[in-house]
Order: sequence, then C-alpha cells, then structure tokens
Amino acid sequence: MDLSSVIIAVAGVAGTLGGALLTQRGTERAKRLEMELVRDHEEARENRSLRRTCYAELNRDARQFTTALNSHLHVLRERGVEQAEIDALEEAKAAHRDRYSEAQMIAPEEVLRRANAVNQALNKVYGQVKRLERGAPEPGETIETAAQAQYEVWDTLRALRTAMRRDLGVSQEDGEPTSP
Repeated sequence: MDLSSVIIAVAGVAGTLGGALLTQRGTERAKRLEMELVRDHEEARENRSLRRTCYAELNRDARQFTTALNSHLHVLRERGVEQAEIDALEEAKAAHRDRYSEAQMIAPEEVLRRANAVNQALNKVYGQVKRLERGAPEPGETIETAAQAQYEVWDTLRALRTAMRRDLGVSQEDGEPTSP
C-alpha cells in the first residue's frame, strides 16, 4: 500500500465521519429551532388567552361599575341611599379597580390608554356621586350633571372594547371581523 492509498482511505473515512457529524449537528439545530418555534407559539397562545380573560373581566367589571353608578344616581334622586346601595357601589368599584390593575400589567399601550380613559371617567363620576351623596357637591355638580357624565362613560367603554377586540384579532380598524 502506498502513501496515496492511505491518504485516500483516510480522506474517505474522514469524509464519511465528517458528513455524519454535520448531518447530526444540522438535525440537532433544526430540532432546537423547531422546539423554540413551538415554545414561542405556545407562549403567544397563552399570552392571548391571558389577555382575553383579562379583557372580558375588565369589560364586565367596568360595565358593572357604570351600571352601579347609574343605579346609585337613581336612588339619590328618589330617596337617600342605604348601606346596601353604598356596599353595592363600593363592590363594583373594587372589582373594576382590580381588573384595571391587572390590565396595567398585560395590556399593550393602545388598550391601556383606552382603559385609563375609562378608569378616569368612572372615578370622576364616582367622585361626583359620593359628593352628592354627602350633600357637598362642587359648584355646578348636580344629579343631572353626574348622570350625563355617567352616560358619557358608555362611549369610552365602547372605544375600550373595540381596542381590546382589535388586540385579540377579533376585529379590525373598521370594525369588520377578521378572516380566519
């Protein structure tokens, strides 16, 4: 056996082993990338599910707070409020506060901006209602002005709901449902 045969044999063995090693590394890399893609997809799905739950609860609790303010105003018009009405309003306010706090941690900026507008509007009406309840309204505050401010919250709530639905991919800018 001459030197060239040995070199050719070594080169052949090295090529075979090197090819197998490259194939194995390529396969490992492809599996790692696939696992990362699956993990990223799963994280995105979990994040969307978390946002969907938060948004549904935020929408519900903001609507309930708005409704509780409306009921409180009706009671103020008809008679003095009793502890049951005060408790109902405070519970609705606390539930909304909790949902809004949760949304602050997971919602994107556009949704958070709309949620903040709802929160500010609700707290403004709540302040008016509580001052009216105590018999110490600020100048210009009446049951009618508080009722009008409470009514205007609904438009802010609709804008929030639209932003949340858009973020979840349920609707587009023009309000039309997205295609699957």
